Amino acid sequence: MKSVRLNGGLQKYAIYLVLLVLFIACSLISPYFLKSSNMINVTRQLCVGLLIAYGEMILIVGGFIDLSVGSVLALSGCLAATMYKGTQSLILAVIVAVAVSIMCNLFNAVFVANFNVPAFIATLGMQQIARGIALYYTGGQNILQLGGFVKIGQGMIGSFLPVPVLIVLLLTAGVWYVMSNTRFGRGIYAIGGNRRAAEASGINTKKSIYKAFIINGILAGLAGVIFMARNNAGLPNGAVGYEMTGLTAAIVGGTSMTGGIGTIPGTIAGAFIIGFLENVMNLLGINAYIQEIIEGVIIVLAVAFDVVSKSKQSHKTIMVSEDKKSKVNGNAAA
Repeated sequence: MKSVRLNGGLQKYAIYLVLLVLFIACSLISPYFLKSSNMINVTRQLCVGLLIAYGEMILIVGGFIDLSVGSVLALSGCLAATMYKGTQSLILAVIVAVAVSIMCNLFNAVFVANFNVPAFIATLGMQQIARGIALYYTGGQNILQLGGFVKIGQGMIGSFLPVPVLIVLLLTAGVWYVMSNTRFGRGIYAIGGNRRAAEASGINTKKSIYKAFIINGILAGLAGVIFMARNNAGLPNGAVGYEMTGLTAAIVGGTSMTGGIGTIPGTIAGAFIIGFLENVMNLLGINAYIQEIIEGVIIVLAVAFDVVSKSKQSHKTIMVSEDKKSKVNGNAAA
């Protein structure tokens, strides 16, 4: 039993050990890595990826996935940029982005919750729809000259705290609380672990699915605003493949593709691992295509590790159960 607990503890905290080792290795590999300007740049770049990763983590924990987040981000971000140019109101721009993103996610939720369409298929369809709308609305042209809109993505509070980092910190606290201390959070974990058992225990699975997609929509909409503000342009072709960025951070951070397992701290660690790797590869001048290959390998290894560890865990559970049964039978015979 002690060895099982020890192995469980090592597995639980392994991601943070990997992050620490990677941080030390990066600081030794490149003399520019630990510079304050580079650290600020890394955290600023991680903001969009973290928001996407939180949404993906929540959905994956519930047994779902979102392949449309990059396209929804582009659509909501472009509409936010247009709204700002027309009104000069950041508040209205953010409201538009979040509202559009929620509508896209409600579309996904309707098919997943009410018609039992696999989330993979529903969100794949929305990926095409949202991107098509973004390109049609803008005529395939970038929206330029955003003025004060860029403050959301490029502004600083003092000398060391970027505005998007502050936004993400506040949202991190909110998502962490929701997943750890609310009935919805507990319900999503139960649904991902065993949906039929969750329904039998009285959890309204349809309502929970809708809530999960709405939260994902809020996060994607805000990510769209930050993304466009960072680039100082509304980019209808932007954020292509960003769904993989979020998925990678969540999976590397310990979120199980089979559902029921995943944490916000683990997702943060996963995002920083990917962020540090990308940053040090950029500092070393490694080809962007090679970087994509490396990230792909990381995804495969992370999923393989998840499958193997879950297989071992289930095997141990079966062995313990059989051992208990044999002891009970032995006592009964005696």
